[in-house]
Amino acid sequence: MNLSPKKTILCLLLAITSIFAYAQSKKTNVIYILADDLGIGDLGIYGQKLLKTPNIDKLGYEGIKFTDHYSGNAVCSPSRAVLMSGQHPGHNHIIGNSPQEIPLKSEMTVLPELFKKQGYATGAFGKWGLGYTYLDTEASPLHNGFDEFYGWKTQYAAHTYYPTSMVHNGEKIKMKPGTYVHDEIMKNAFDFIEKNASENKPFFCYIPTAIPHAAMHAPKDLHDKWRKKLPQFEDVIGTYSAKDEPCPDVVNPVAAFAAMVEHLDNQVGEIIDLLKENGQLENTLIIFTSDNGAHNVGGHDPEFWNSTGVFRGMKRDMYEGGIRTPMLAYWPGVIQPGSETNHPSAFWDVMATAADILNVETPEQCDGISFLPTLRGKIKDQKEHEYLFWRIESYKIYHQAIRIGKWKGVLNWYKKTKKSPERKMPLELYDLSKDISEENNIADKNPKMVKRMMKIITEM
Repeated sequence: MNLSPKKTILCLLLAITSIFAYAQSKKTNVIYILADDLGIGDLGIYGQKLLKTPNIDKLGYEGIKFTDHYSGNAVCSPSRAVLMSGQHPGHNHIIGNSPQEIPLKSEMTVLPELFKKQGYATGAFGKWGLGYTYLDTEASPLHNGFDEFYGWKTQYAAHTYYPTSMVHNGEKIKMKPGTYVHDEIMKNAFDFIEKNASENKPFFCYIPTAIPHAAMHAPKDLHDKWRKKLPQFEDVIGTYSAKDEPCPDVVNPVAAFAAMVEHLDNQVGEIIDLLKENGQLENTLIIFTSDNGAHNVGGHDPEFWNSTGVFRGMKRDMYEGGIRTPMLAYWPGVIQPGSETNHPSAFWDVMATAADILNVETPEQCDGISFLPTLRGKIKDQKEHEYLFWRIESYKIYHQAIRIGKWKGVLNWYKKTKKSPERKMPLELYDLSKDISEENNIADKNPKMVKRMMKIITEM
């Protein structure tokens, strides 16, 4: 049958429209990879020189690199609470790590619930950090929107990669001695991705890996490789502990750190290959970030690795090194490859962004602003925060921080201990546009900004 030129063009337009409509109707898979205690300087794309991270870097080189992204808090549990709830630390009730494993509030909408209500399969694999995972209580990931969970039974058990047991869907699973459980976690994550990708079912996969949190346990082959490269650290013994769990000491933990990060980087490459093999790479958003700044325990040497880059402070600090984290997003066909943004964003924006992607209402509790316009390159449509706020409390310290545009305020309160008196320090103020390393406190020269910040802090 011969068609006239006009009819041929019309048919082509209809075909293109049909294909576009089909593509638009497909639900985007989301994989959110949360490293633990990975500093912003630990990745090649952010300046790491001694350790190559090609697969993680690819997410940014072929996607978008965020330069001003912030974690939910400066330590594990409260940071994860912010991510799951969309509430900034001034509103969320979890503001420190606790042996009691404080759960999220049951009345809140939790991030995976947004996906589940839209027909997504939801899975979490790794360190939950928000209550015991093996009890049938409101703390369990299974009561917080996840169809499947495989990971550690408690946050403190995640201090070792050789625990006696793990948890799968609420049931404890006895582990064979010597099993490196990180690989068991990733295997379950791979299986979840492959199953849903092959069945063409949309999925949200949350991978809160413990790497590179101490203890500095790494696969033997990679550890040995890096020990040969870094023999100057062979006399260093890394020690750590995990309550009621075996936690072996590590010879040359500096080498182990590199081995851990290389191993995780290889597995990010496996995820990309898995999506490609199942025809889902073009329909998947992958986000990679870290729950807070770099740590300095278990024998890790953040100074040698330049883990905090140009930033002051590290994990537990409210300076940039404690809360400014890497974030890379990869979404073929949507994100312009090689993009970079200095849009200030934080963990509490993830829920708002997810709601935007799903085209549903953002939960009322959420303090976040969607960064979907930034992902799409529509910078003019990107809304900005009036301020970003953090607070952390432990038995020794109470720290707060606030960012308003280029201005950063830090308020430190050191509680009384047996060795030192209580110290409440005045607000420190830094101009991040000129002083990214927070070296020059200019609070005395900017009383109006100090007053504005203190008003927000005291009303929180």
